[in-house]
Amino acid sequence: MSIDRRRFLQQTAAIGAAAAGLSLSASAPRPMADGRWPTGPEFDFQDNTPRVPYGDDKPNVILVRFGGGVRRLETILDPANTYCPFIYHELFKKNGVCFPNVEIDSSPKIETSHGQGTLYIMTGRYAAYADIENKPFADRFIPIVPTVFEYFRHKYDVAAHQALIINGEDRINEDFYTFSNCRPYGIQYRSTVLSLFHYKQFLLRDALEVDRQAGGNLLTAHDREEKQKKLDEMNGRDYRQDMTIISPELEAFWRKWRGHYGSSGLVNPRKDRLLTTLTLWALKELRPKLMMINYQDTDYVHWGNRSFYTRGISIIDEGVREIYNAVQADPLYRDNTVFLLVPDCGRDSNRAMPVPFQHHFNSRSSREIFVLASGPSIVRGGQVVSRHSAHQQISVAATLGKIMDFNTPEVDAGAGVFEEMLT
Repeated sequence: MSIDRRRFLQQTAAIGAAAAGLSLSASAPRPMADGRWPTGPEFDFQDNTPRVPYGDDKPNVILVRFGGGVRRLETILDPANTYCPFIYHELFKKNGVCFPNVEIDSSPKIETSHGQGTLYIMTGRYAAYADIENKPFADRFIPIVPTVFEYFRHKYDVAAHQALIINGEDRINEDFYTFSNCRPYGIQYRSTVLSLFHYKQFLLRDALEVDRQAGGNLLTAHDREEKQKKLDEMNGRDYRQDMTIISPELEAFWRKWRGHYGSSGLVNPRKDRLLTTLTLWALKELRPKLMMINYQDTDYVHWGNRSFYTRGISIIDEGVREIYNAVQADPLYRDNTVFLLVPDCGRDSNRAMPVPFQHHFNSRSSREIFVLASGPSIVRGGQVVSRHSAHQQISVAATLGKIMDFNTPEVDAGAGVFEEMLT
C-alpha cells in the first residue's frame, strides 16, 4: 500500500504539533517582549577573545551526515549485502572503527527526523526543537546551544569559508542552522553554507551588480525588477535574518562554478551527487578545516519503493569514496583528515506500516544508528566497538572537539566521548 506526501503530512500533523513543545534546555532562545522572534544581528556582539591559528599540521575533519535516515541492516550489519561497500569494506574494515550500537535518546519529544538529528549532531545536546512559529513541518529551528563550528572558530582564527556545511536543495531551512544565539559564541563564529540555494542567490546578485556597474544598460526595467524581487524573496527565506556570507573567496568559488556548469541548472549534478561535487570543489578551492556534508537522498523512500532507499545509500557511498580518494591525493589533507560518519536517524522496521521505511513515528529502530570513523589518531583495522549501554548520537560533538582540540562547554554533560575510537 502506498501513500502520497500530502496524505502523509495530514495524517502525521498531530505528531508534528505535539513535538512543538518547549526546549529541554534553559538556554533556548525565546521570543522578545513584543512577540517578535529575535534575529541574528540582534544577538550579535563583538567578542575580542584572542584566537590562535589552526595549523596545517592539525587534523582536518569531514563530518558526513548519513542523511535521510538509514537502518543498520542495509549499511553495517550485513557485510555481504551492504549497499555502502566502500564505506564498510574500505573506510571501516581496512582503515577505521565502527560503533554499531549508537542511539538517539527516547525521551518524550526527542524526534527522529532530519533537522533535529542534524542539530543533535552539531550541538551535542538533545532538545524538543519547535518551529519558530510552531508551524508543523516548517523546521525553522535555532540551535539551542553553540554548534561545533562556533566552538571551533571561537578558539581558532579560521576564516568562515573554511568552516563549511554542504547542504542539499530540498531542505532550505537547514541552510540556516549555522549559529546559536548563545554568547560568547553566536553569529560571529557561524559556519558557511554551500548549496544550490546560495548559488542561485549569487547569480541574481551578480546579474544585478553587473547591470548597476554598466549604468543599468544590460537589463530591461522589467528584468531588473523581477530579479530583485526574486532575490528579495530568497533572502526572505532566511528566518535568522543572517543574510548570506559574501566574501571574495565565495564569490570566486561561484564564478568558477558558473564558468564550468553554467547558470541553467541543467548541467550540474543534482541531489546527493551535487553535494559530492560541491565538496570536491570546496576541498580544492576553499581548503576547509572542518566540513559537514548533509547527504539526504535516502529520504525519498517515503514516497516510493525500496530501491529509492537502497540506491540512495549507494549514491552516498559513491560520494564518500570520491571524497576519500580526493583527500588521499591532496598533500594538505592526506594522512591528516578524519572522516566521521553518523546518520541523522534510523528507519522503521515494521513491514505492516503503510509507508515503508518511515521514521516520523519515533519507533525503536528509527533511533538505532551507528558511527564510523577513520583517519589520524583513530583506531584502525576494522575494530567493532559495542557496549551494553549504547553510545549516544550527541557524543559526536564532544568527540569532534577532542579530535580538533577545542572545548565544548555546552554539550550535554552526560553525552561523553567516543573514547574507544581514539588512539
